[in-house]
Amino acid sequence: MNNLLRTGLIAASILLSGLCHADPQERSEHMPTAAYLLSGAPTFDMTIGQFREKYNASNPALPLSEYRAIDNRDDKSNLTRAASKINENLYSSTALERGTGKIKTLQITWLPVQGPEQKAAYDKALAYMAAFVRYFEPMLNEEQSLKRVTTLLAKGKGQRYFAKNEGALRYIVADNGEKGLTFAVEPLKLALAPDSQSK
Repeated sequence: MNNLLRTGLIAASILLSGLCHADPQERSEHMPTAAYLLSGAPTFDMTIGQFREKYNASNPALPLSEYRAIDNRDDKSNLTRAASKINENLYSSTALERGTGKIKTLQITWLPVQGPEQKAAYDKALAYMAAFVRYFEPMLNEEQSLKRVTTLLAKGKGQRYFAKNEGALRYIVADNGEKGLTFAVEPLKLALAPDSQSK
């Protein structure tokens, strides 16, 4: 694996690792543990292969390549981590439940570029993020999903961890400035309403 790809895969796992480039003391004081790392965290009812096949069929202009495992021998989370390179500054990553291969989190990470290509690169990142939103909320059209993404990114601007629940989904933004911007989609564990439990 070449150094550029390795660097990109590491950057794509910024949020996956739950570190967000903070030092240990800062993490313990300010960073919540990523929800998908908690015991009993829910999964989407699909594997990464199933997601990618359906996603690519619905988004031929915004394809995802095969996800490759990220070698992390120090990981004690009992998750399998993988990433897919979209281009030199855009990656998708995931954490999978070991054994079932079901998805715990799906992420898009954009590594900022400088100069005249910045706007086009950022717009492409937004398009992929909006496509992820539409995949999980198919009732939204392209304009509505893009608006949801831009609203979430604005609320998460400058924050290392910002989360917003929408129905059965949790959207997460991790803004690390020049080190990268990650947008994630995760399932929520829904509790039954008290009256429905008694029936």
